[in-house]
Amino acid sequence: MMLLANLWSRLVTLARLLSAGLWAVASLSIGVAGAVFAGRGGAGVKAFLLQSASQRKVFAALRLLAPNLNLSQVLIKCYDNTGTVIVSRGVDVREVLDRQADFEVVYGPRMRAITGEANFFLGMQDGADYRHDTSLMQLAMRRSDVETCVAPLVRQTAARLVAAKPDRLDLPKELTRLAPAAIVTTYFGIDTMETADLISWASEMFWYLFLDLDAESALDQRALAAAKACRLGIDTAIANRKRSGAYGDDVLGRCLTLQAATPEFDDLAIRNNLIGLVIGAIPTLSKAACQALDYLLDYPDLLAKAQAAARQGDEATVGRYLLEALRFNPVNPVIYRRAVRDCVIARSTLRACTIPAGRMVLASNLSAMFDPGFTEQSDRFWPERPFGEYMLWGYGLHTCFGAEINRAALPAMLTPVLAQQNLRRAEGALGRLRLDEMNFPVEFGVTYSR
Repeated sequence: MMLLANLWSRLVTLARLLSAGLWAVASLSIGVAGAVFAGRGGAGVKAFLLQSASQRKVFAALRLLAPNLNLSQVLIKCYDNTGTVIVSRGVDVREVLDRQADFEVVYGPRMRAITGEANFFLGMQDGADYRHDTSLMQLAMRRSDVETCVAPLVRQTAARLVAAKPDRLDLPKELTRLAPAAIVTTYFGIDTMETADLISWASEMFWYLFLDLDAESALDQRALAAAKACRLGIDTAIANRKRSGAYGDDVLGRCLTLQAATPEFDDLAIRNNLIGLVIGAIPTLSKAACQALDYLLDYPDLLAKAQAAARQGDEATVGRYLLEALRFNPVNPVIYRRAVRDCVIARSTLRACTIPAGRMVLASNLSAMFDPGFTEQSDRFWPERPFGEYMLWGYGLHTCFGAEINRAALPAMLTPVLAQQNLRRAEGALGRLRLDEMNFPVEFGVTYSR
């Protein structure tokens, strides 16, 4: 009976994979044809394919027709590679991200350019240096801080910012960049930079590390100038704290306290680790908040349920709706790694793929989260989904260091907005999420009544 049950489950999954893939091919064909016939040409097709809903269809088609697509074309030009492999089945995505020895993180050279000298653990392979640095930072950023420090800080900041806007709010400018900036200045303890500068510099450095796929030299120069200014700001914060003689109980203060027992954790090492945290804190949280709310505003029934929870002060339920909205509209659709040596993924299957050394592997976390053979109730908006099924901030060893902060900060930031009456998009273009040249939110207006 168990064998029959497993066989039936497998057949059902294959049927769902087939139907989803064929529907995706048909839908994409219609969408592309519509963009062409509307006279929008290549720009219209590109805009259509960049939509999150279109990307989900592309990956559904790939899961069926070419689950491990091996291309000689170089798609990511900012890091050395010899071609591209797009991995779309959930089990294969997980395999790539689990095989640290075969598929390396590539950020080291640009991380060194940002720090001016050393790597940050985000750009390191697993090893003694990686374990040493992450262990120290886990002592400085305690898991309990999320509940006792970070969530209350974001909650109070968001409540104050929303209260100051009686009937309308431009989210990036007036909330979603400012609340994460408060994490940097108050919880991290880096309070020596103007908030506007901090936001701008963090965004430019994040772009340089992760999103500059075409290696655009003008933006790169801006990012390196931002890194230099940020290094100076952190150096000043460290010097000020040492001069005061009172280290305090924020992340910077704890790092300085750790120096007594770990002399190799000198001021430069502290700065390099803190600049990595700054890079990840502001742009990702702002974009995640905007994209989650953007999705909910398109589905009034889901929005109403999230708002009901917000008016009860139920951040846990609000958080579940936001995470599920982000699954449908994530900050990043792929995680990239580079093959260290010739290797095979999905071995002993019909989709087995030999990946040459030097190929950049785009492991699609978006596709994995919608793979019916990998993710439970993949096509359904399911707020009760177990947190472990999400790949919103990476997977495995190099999961975002601040993933738990993100998980708590998002509902703390957006609950005051969702609690408002008659919440809706602002009229006209202001009510549509607008991104800048680095693909970060710069304008997204909502209106409401008290």
